[in-house]
Amino acid sequence: MSDSQENKPVENSTEVKPVAEKKPAAEKKEKKPAVKKVGVMETLQTPDYIKERIEIWEGLKAKHLESLKGNNNNNMKEEPINITLPDGKIVAGIKNKTTPYDVAKGISRGLADSIVSSKVNGEQIWDISRPLEADCNLQLCKFDSEEGKKTFWHSSAHILGQAMERIYGGQLCIGPATSEGFYYDMAMGDKIVSAEDYKLINEVAQKIVQEKQPFERLAVPRDIALTMFKFNKYKTEIISKIPQEETVSLYRCGTLVDLCRGPHVPNTSYIKSFAVTKNSSAYWLGKAENDDLQRVYGISFPDKKQMEEYENFMREAALRDHRNVGKAQELFFFHPFSPGSAFFLPHGTRIYNKLVEFIRDEYHKRGFTEVISPSIFSQKLWEQSGHWQKYSENMFVLPVDKDNFSLKPMNCPGHCLMFGSRQRSYRELPLRFADFGVLHRNELAGALTGLTRVRKFQQDDAHIFCTTEMIEDEINSCLGFMQYVYGIFGFEFGLELSTRPDNFLGEVAQWDIAEASLEKALNKFGKPWKLNPKDGAFYGPKIDIHITDCLKRSHQCATIQLDFQLPIRFDLEYQSDDASELKKRPVIIHRAILGSVERMMAILIEHTGGKWPLWVSPRQAIVVTVNKTHNEYGQKVCKQISDAGYYCDIDDTDKTISKKVREAQLAQYNYILVIGQEEINGNTVNVRTRDNVVRGSLTVDDLISEFNQLVKEFK
Repeated sequence: MSDSQENKPVENSTEVKPVAEKKPAAEKKEKKPAVKKVGVMETLQTPDYIKERIEIWEGLKAKHLESLKGNNNNNMKEEPINITLPDGKIVAGIKNKTTPYDVAKGISRGLADSIVSSKVNGEQIWDISRPLEADCNLQLCKFDSEEGKKTFWHSSAHILGQAMERIYGGQLCIGPATSEGFYYDMAMGDKIVSAEDYKLINEVAQKIVQEKQPFERLAVPRDIALTMFKFNKYKTEIISKIPQEETVSLYRCGTLVDLCRGPHVPNTSYIKSFAVTKNSSAYWLGKAENDDLQRVYGISFPDKKQMEEYENFMREAALRDHRNVGKAQELFFFHPFSPGSAFFLPHGTRIYNKLVEFIRDEYHKRGFTEVISPSIFSQKLWEQSGHWQKYSENMFVLPVDKDNFSLKPMNCPGHCLMFGSRQRSYRELPLRFADFGVLHRNELAGALTGLTRVRKFQQDDAHIFCTTEMIEDEINSCLGFMQYVYGIFGFEFGLELSTRPDNFLGEVAQWDIAEASLEKALNKFGKPWKLNPKDGAFYGPKIDIHITDCLKRSHQCATIQLDFQLPIRFDLEYQSDDASELKKRPVIIHRAILGSVERMMAILIEHTGGKWPLWVSPRQAIVVTVNKTHNEYGQKVCKQISDAGYYCDIDDTDKTISKKVREAQLAQYNYILVIGQEEINGNTVNVRTRDNVVRGSLTVDDLISEFNQLVKEFK
């Protein structure tokens, strides 16, 4: 029906209608050419340095392929290799031809399509599209493995880097995979990245994924690498540190060529779901005196369902964010006049003190002696301990009496002075010094994050001075202490043995003894543990404990470290029971369970969602009266509960009882005690919980007895 007919009344169907005149045929209009839709990539400029870099790459690649062709002609005979899988099965392969993907495909196509990385001989992570070079043990890695995530997110970082180069044209710096995704740093001059840019970055990244760009690898001479990256001072700085005789490993995907050891997924289409998550400022190499950079973070997954699950997880995590809960419950805040140092408000201080008291009570049961040490020390102390050479940039240094002093970032050197303050006997060992002293570390401003990364904090820090023969028992005791505490908080945990780093102090033989002692203690403890090579402290190996919260996030808080170095540096000795050896050197065990009390408090806030168990709650009970005639009895109940040692408030305002109860629930009071005339007559309180469970009437004495039992059970 045409527009002119729509508004007319409907004609009678029996009426004879005149025949409409036939309109002359309309002239055929000339068909216009279709407008070509311009893609997002076509709107971006390709800087000249990218074109030059690609031109050099193509020349190098052609030479490489020609070289391979010549080698194949000269070596017509294929060399067989044996590839051993984790189950012991041996797969036949061909040297420099068979890839991990080929091996997986020989097992099943489904397996081949699900792997993203591989591990050769238990150490080297390997591209699944890269030919194997000799007999080897091969582990095929899916995304859900540690190696798989690292490879997948590393490849995603290259996609992000390519997008940033095309959009901003700056100088890329570094772009690693992290435990929670990936990021890329870029020097952009006066430009900055903003949240409004995320949509464009995501669109460009999606286009890169759709193009199925292969990840290609070349190893080139250092001089050629310097030529390729002459436009980028950050990359040339990295290349210049590589010895002249060594080659530089490069990877290319699309227009991006980057310094990279790999490995990577075969092509960009493996990244099915990609998203920018946040951005921040950063410094080149993490040093404040270096250039300012822009950092863009991202996350990616091999399927969209996992991205949806991640987004749901992040929404739940945002609701539990300790910074938001801390503000809503008036626990703590930060101020620019003291960045990185929390102001704990009364309710936050209650939680903080309760955590310290809990550990302090355990110290008394477990044979620890609490000490108090100075907060400021001469530079000479840190030079003697070795911390000045390794850690001075993270200290707050102060000029005092024409000398350099610093606020202490750790307690161990001070405890060494305490041990060495007089002659010690073997009868005193093990000597367990515990210290809740305030520590200061000069963290970068950009790294400060709520209570999890601060400049001023306290630890449940302890140092155990013992004999070599005592090490195993003491470490097992520390592990048992840790297990008890984390069990109360409801944390699961994992154990890692971190061994000698490249920058270690001392003799290799001493390190071997220390590492063997820790390994023996872990095996005796009976829980599964993993080896974390080269991640020990510079003064000794350590056991790192990673806890898992209710959102399945991992946090490292507790640590147990063995130290043979500080006793040597401070010339610590004790009188031996061996007549043939008058003096012996003790061993130090560094130990923390909560770690930073601030960090543990942040983890507990998010673990509980701000719904504190009664024993540590800053708002244990509140009395709410129905009207003002009940206020006197309400005040009496409130005082009785407070006198019993519990935090109790009263709402005796003119608000309605339903409003009072609702506000108390939102404030996360564990117990809401409603008082009306019936409760006054029966000398009781009507008990409700923050989850709106109505318990009914209880006497105050019975309620206090219930509180006592819950606190005793840490509930």
